[in-house]
Amino acid sequence: MTTALSLPRRRRGRPARNGLDYADTRALLLRRGIEMLTTQGVSATALDDVLKSIGVPKGSFYHYFESKEAFVTATLDSYAEYFARRLDRHFGNDALTPLTRLAAFVDDACRGVERHGFRRGCLVGNLGQEVSVLDEALRLRLEEILAGWEDRLVVCLADATAVGELAADADCRALAHAFWVGWEGAILRARLRRSAAPMQAFFAFFLAALPRH
Repeated sequence: MTTALSLPRRRRGRPARNGLDYADTRALLLRRGIEMLTTQGVSATALDDVLKSIGVPKGSFYHYFESKEAFVTATLDSYAEYFARRLDRHFGNDALTPLTRLAAFVDDACRGVERHGFRRGCLVGNLGQEVSVLDEALRLRLEEILAGWEDRLVVCLADATAVGELAADADCRALAHAFWVGWEGAILRARLRRSAAPMQAFFAFFLAALPRH
């Protein structure tokens, strides 16, 4: 459950010339940042291209973020918050059995990559592939986000053991780790093939490998 947040007051300094206030312009920058970074990554994303696409002057950008690195970090945090809500919605859906919740997440993800023409991937996975050009703080943040995703799946898989979908002695932590390691690779292959088949094939393999009674 999320709570409504009041919009922050405009900071002093040069505002954007797009008719939006501080909070709206910052949100617009983050949304456009997610779109571009999930499509092409950090190295191929020029700050000028981000700003021109939404009509924010470069001088105004520094009114919102002190550097491109700060912008990338804020964009990553915004994406992580969105994705955590998405996982909570799927994994916390009590109307479905635990493994069906996971299957619903996979189906939703497959439809998502298809909807975007396989141009957009996972921002965390994209940035992880560019780890050699990222600073240490961002690398650690990526690992922290992935650990949070694993934690959420651990709970879902533990529910699966409780209702008998998995063996009682299933190592839910190891299974959750294996899922996300393989899932990120499956998304990459899906983008290369322009098909959700690699994502579906990985999930079928994951399900078949699960310890049952």
